[in-house]
Amino acid sequence: MLYSIYLALAAATAGPDDAAGEPVGDAPDVADALGPALQSLRDLVERFRGNPVTPLATAQFEKDLQLATRQLARLTAQWTYNHLEPAAVPALPQEVCFEGSTFRRLGKKTPQEVSTLFGPICLRRLGYRAAPAEGEPVLFPLCQQLGLVHGATPALLECVARYQAETGATQKQTLGRLRSEHGLCFGVKRLRQVTTFVAEAVQEHRQEAQVEQVLRWLEQAQASRGRHQPVLTAGRDGITLGLRVKKGTLYEVATTATLSVYDRKARRLGTVYLGCTPESGQVTMSTQLTALLQEVLRRWSGPVPRLSYVTDAGKSETAYYREVLRRMRHPVTGQRLEWQWVVDYYHAALRLWTMAEALFGKGQRSYAWARKMQKLLLKPGGLGRVLHSAAAWRWRYQLKKKRLQEFGRAYRYLQKRRKHLRYAEYRRLGMPIGSGVTEAACKTVYSQRLKLSGMHWKKPGAQTILTLRVILLSGIWPQVFKQALKGFRVVSVRTPGHQSRPDTRKLA
Repeated sequence: MLYSIYLALAAATAGPDDAAGEPVGDAPDVADALGPALQSLRDLVERFRGNPVTPLATAQFEKDLQLATRQLARLTAQWTYNHLEPAAVPALPQEVCFEGSTFRRLGKKTPQEVSTLFGPICLRRLGYRAAPAEGEPVLFPLCQQLGLVHGATPALLECVARYQAETGATQKQTLGRLRSEHGLCFGVKRLRQVTTFVAEAVQEHRQEAQVEQVLRWLEQAQASRGRHQPVLTAGRDGITLGLRVKKGTLYEVATTATLSVYDRKARRLGTVYLGCTPESGQVTMSTQLTALLQEVLRRWSGPVPRLSYVTDAGKSETAYYREVLRRMRHPVTGQRLEWQWVVDYYHAALRLWTMAEALFGKGQRSYAWARKMQKLLLKPGGLGRVLHSAAAWRWRYQLKKKRLQEFGRAYRYLQKRRKHLRYAEYRRLGMPIGSGVTEAACKTVYSQRLKLSGMHWKKPGAQTILTLRVILLSGIWPQVFKQALKGFRVVSVRTPGHQSRPDTRKLA
């Protein structure tokens, strides 16, 4: 990085006079800076050894030791960051370039409180101001090099975002953890700013990381032993989400989607997740899921796995199969892909219970018939036998009015979807017949984080948490955040008499 290279050269060539101007309260040598903290650690150890050892004393010792080591780490970070730039202002470049603008050096360094994993530190850094006509704010190259955003270091940015994405998290809990575990006092506004920034930074890297994750599972499935062909299974479902509006709370349907890989023994190797806030037509979800599927198939060099789509028969789920999956072609060969749409067995079984209660009422007879039909539905040709039995009982009892309507809706649900209810065939091929993974995604992605007691959301805030949460649940958090950090902008340097080198990096 250009600016850091210049800092190294400036430090190496600094004369005796450049040592002047050390940050207030910051020792010129790291040993001097850490001396008080190290002494407190020694005192802590001696006090513990000099008193009776009890469980209570041991517990208190470890708590005190944790605070003391955090203080040691905080001072280390503060000394290190404050000694990246030469202390003397004249040793720093007169001009720097950033995003096509030239910035001139100010006359002195200014302090800033920076939040780190170990607590707040005081950072003294030199600013550069653009020409007044350009209207640019003061630029602090050292802050750019360190990756500071909203006064927080990259490691803390990741920590805050992860706290917000975890199961059961709330703003109050996150603020409390920052106080107790990091000695930081954040406000709600700053917490939301940090969370939003990280979500926007990692979003463009989500798909790439999910594709790589799925490809690893496909390689594992291809190398596995068993009698089945590896299966790539997609699913999607909806869940109501309370949205804050001017006149109260509006409940709309949000969406989640899953992409899972099954090996040759029909064992699920893993799942990646998607989540989108309520939207008319669920266009964003369809776009993201389609892009994920096409990229996986484009980059997969092995035999095409068996493709299945397991959902209920909702309007959006049905439309996605008919308008997208059924027409999808292989992104490399152009051949038509054969997607098997499996209507979830659980939803089909619910219709059996509806017909049973319409025929026999609630009771043992209804229970016995429904259980028998559930088992029959899993056998070859079972759906035909189920419908035949139901029709025979309907003719015998001559159902009327409400019971006839309920029976008819359930009967037609199964009859119209006969070709998607071949459960015996699906099981023989090693394909899942239940949408439990996607149903569980509604719980893990939404209910355990966005639908806790008293929670109401605005769409941007909900989507911010969803972006972070699907990355966390997909098991790709480290890769995605690392790629986001690589995209941070840097500052190019223009020294007197030399042309500046171009800025080749961008912000995620």
